[in-house]
Amino acid sequence: MHKAGFVNIVGNPNVGKSTLMNELVGERISIITSKAQTTRHRIMGIVNTDDYQIVFSDTPGVLKPKYKLQESMLEFSKGALTDADIIVYVTDVVESPDKNRDFIDSVVKTDVPVLLVINKIDLLKGQDDLVTVVDKWHELLPKAEIYPTSAKEHFNVDMLMKRIVSLLPDSPPFFGKDALTDKPARFFVTEIVREKILLDYDQEIPYAVQAVVEKFDETDTSIHIMVVIYAERDSQKAILIGKGGTKLKRVGIEARKDIETFFQKRVYLEMFVKVEKDWRNRENILRSFGYIE
Repeated sequence: MHKAGFVNIVGNPNVGKSTLMNELVGERISIITSKAQTTRHRIMGIVNTDDYQIVFSDTPGVLKPKYKLQESMLEFSKGALTDADIIVYVTDVVESPDKNRDFIDSVVKTDVPVLLVINKIDLLKGQDDLVTVVDKWHELLPKAEIYPTSAKEHFNVDMLMKRIVSLLPDSPPFFGKDALTDKPARFFVTEIVREKILLDYDQEIPYAVQAVVEKFDETDTSIHIMVVIYAERDSQKAILIGKGGTKLKRVGIEARKDIETFFQKRVYLEMFVKVEKDWRNRENILRSFGYIE
């Protein structure tokens, strides 16, 4: 009998959910930076074999919303608790176990298997420290199976994967066997651009911008892409562009290299910056950007 299921990865910001997702899928599906709130959407990565199909979902970090965009991000995370066959709750050895207790209480109430991943154990000094962390989490999620892990070092990821496969329900595949994700090509272009902005700019700039693909013309050997980066204020636009356009040019060079690697084609990338005032709190704009259905 063929097995298939939805495995939803949830947890607080900056605990390594996206790194774990990419390790489990074996492909770079989610962008990774050291900054919190890197993931804004719910992103699927699909693993196929002859015997099973696993549909992983990477979700935004759970947080107390400060504006409508974060409200939408939280809804993605909450929704992941309602349609999962398996929940992978990711924490790490740094964060306080009782952070966002309301969300943890929702995980406790679920009827599906919960696999608790304690990530970044390579940061611990010894076994006693790990035992202390495990005991604290066992009190909070008594029914969860606990997997001390280092996604960055790929430690214990294979063991976690084996357990996920064993818990999958009998089912035909939900997607074609050649599918890797449910997202279109344009989505990954915007994510790559946004990743470079997260890496190259400080403070509020990375969180106040959104990349949108306005043009995606593909041939057998190349792709012509035009990306518009939306900022909330004129001052942010000026910072994004930089003196003489130097900052935006650097983002374009870095993004183009990764886009060419992703699509295995030569890429011609054009980038522009526009201002869409207070877009993170405007429902119609959030809907057009795909944050609200």
